Amino acid sequence: MNYPFLDESLPIQWHTLTSDRIEPDMREALRRAEQLLQQLADTNIATATYADTFAMLERIYATVQRPWTLIGHLDSVTNSDALRDAYNKMLPEVTSFLVNIALNGQVWSVLKAVGERVLAGNTLHDHERRYVEETLAEFREAGADLAEAPKKELIAVQADLSQATQKFSENVLDATKAFDYVITDRNRLSGLPESAIEAARLNALSKGLGSESEPQYRFTLQYPSMAPVMQYADDEELRKVIIMASVGRASSGDFDNTGLLRNILQLRQRKATLLGKKDFTEVVTARRMVRSGTNALRFVEDLHARTQSAFKVENEELEQYKASVTGANPAPLAPWEHAYWSEKLRKSRYDLDEEEVRTYFPIESVLSGMFDLTSRIFGIRVEERTGNDKPPVWHPDVGYFELFDNETDRLIGSFYTDWYPRDDKRGGAWMNLLHTADRSPGASEEPHVGLMCGNMNAPVGDQPALLNHREVETVFHEFGHLLHHLLGDVRVKALNGVNVAWDFVELPSQIMENWTWEREALDLFARHYETGERIPAALFDKMIAARNFQVARGQMRQLAFGKMDLELHLQADKFLQADLDKAIDEMLADYLVPVSQRLPQTVRSFTHIFGDAVGYASGYYSYKWAEVLDADAFTRFKAEGILNAQTGLDFRFKILAPGNSKPLMCCSGNSWGVTPIHRPCCAGKGW
Repeated sequence: MNYPFLDESLPIQWHTLTSDRIEPDMREALRRAEQLLQQLADTNIATATYADTFAMLERIYATVQRPWTLIGHLDSVTNSDALRDAYNKMLPEVTSFLVNIALNGQVWSVLKAVGERVLAGNTLHDHERRYVEETLAEFREAGADLAEAPKKELIAVQADLSQATQKFSENVLDATKAFDYVITDRNRLSGLPESAIEAARLNALSKGLGSESEPQYRFTLQYPSMAPVMQYADDEELRKVIIMASVGRASSGDFDNTGLLRNILQLRQRKATLLGKKDFTEVVTARRMVRSGTNALRFVEDLHARTQSAFKVENEELEQYKASVTGANPAPLAPWEHAYWSEKLRKSRYDLDEEEVRTYFPIESVLSGMFDLTSRIFGIRVEERTGNDKPPVWHPDVGYFELFDNETDRLIGSFYTDWYPRDDKRGGAWMNLLHTADRSPGASEEPHVGLMCGNMNAPVGDQPALLNHREVETVFHEFGHLLHHLLGDVRVKALNGVNVAWDFVELPSQIMENWTWEREALDLFARHYETGERIPAALFDKMIAARNFQVARGQMRQLAFGKMDLELHLQADKFLQADLDKAIDEMLADYLVPVSQRLPQTVRSFTHIFGDAVGYASGYYSYKWAEVLDADAFTRFKAEGILNAQTGLDFRFKILAPGNSKPLMCCSGNSWGVTPIHRPCCAGKGW
């Protein structure tokens, strides 16, 4: 029987991956994996080798995880009732199988005995040795040494957690889709850029609203739709409606996530208790660079203390600016006023028009320039396949690219891009891996495969998709993640690329953002979409001058998310019965901007933390942690040349290629108990 989701040939045949195939294909994947798992459990310990045991384990995981990854991806970008039903039907079985591997007593006995023996010998490649060490540690942390009763409960907890977090994500998607705001009076759109007005008109037309002669304007909670409203719309009521809907997503009615959120916290705490940990942060951070949740909280609170004075000044400046324009006394702004008045203050101070900046960033130029940049510094070449040469994709907007090594001309990676919002696609931007190639000696030369997704400003009429600078940073950020995967050169797939400690994984992505601020790099891709001219020196100077505008407010927002995440998991019981919004407001009193009216917290739509069994839970601090790493690492590029090929190759082969094949951390001793860099062990001298 044909099982398209289990077909490992490349390129992926997306048109064969239909919802009706999810259940039969995953049942077959589970059957095959169960067979292999039993083979592993029956292995003769006395004669077993690495290949019989740990290599077999990697194969078992891949048998289930590869098709499940494809299904999860389709759920993110082509969500439908049929797909959702099939996904949710198989979710408990897949979760139970994957969790049960580490809790299988026979399997653990084999791996523990063979692992200790092969580690004592001298027959393993360094990558294999690392995999054995990591696997034994992961099994112990997953509960392999637990008694049978807590093992059974842990399996049930994990299954419940997977279902609860999936439902949380679905509620956010459904709540986002359920809202729109349609305007018939164009006068209410005063202040909005023409591109945003035209996008709203076309959006309305696509839903059968209005006509060419009598246009209507439809706004949604997708970022490209709501962001211009909050930043530019003179109509205060319009801004208020949009922000109230945004912060209120999944907080009431059929999509209310309040109960689910509390259930997820309880399940995570129960998981921690079963594993002998005080709280969920101890489960998550034990083998990350930060080492513990309390260390992570100290890191966040230390940055908060360093940011607070500048944060206070920036808030007061904004209040005073609004007062000077309106003739009122300085006072806290309403939540729907902050982005609007911040944009006016920024423009008055730096004379920087974000709409003018966007004209220099058509997405095709951004992509081609980014590929040119990385070709120069990392020794790679990216080519797009189009027309009849383009393999199947999941939507017409999706692009397909191949990545070659410049020196050998070898195809080492391929990837998809999906940049524009759709009703059946989740929000935000992300990278995901779809296939990890075998890099062991003698293996066939197949590419790693990944993707980049976003929800950027789409083309409007005959005008190409024009990105604001933050969106340009996002494209570079996700490409950094993708390069980490595609340039991985590890003979054990499970250690490749992004399979590193979560608080290290953002380094390759965040360091890429730096090039979007460098004149030498911008000249490679920042071209006016009509004239082809480079960004004028005067405009670039304004961008640089405004780069740190309200940076303390931006940093404090991220620190607030990090603190909220950690506190929710350090003190889960505190948030199970209390008024959720009030408790979080009190916790973040020194982190939140002063407002005239406090709105509900956005925690109920925070999929980063609650949309996955683990995800960024107890790990949101890692964005700031990695920012420390990236600020340190980029100093070498600044010193040696931001387009210096030797520096770039060093970064490629010392940071990107090794993945998790070496320990990331070897230093300790500062006020958090660990040092964020000074330096990662994988980096060697200079990195």
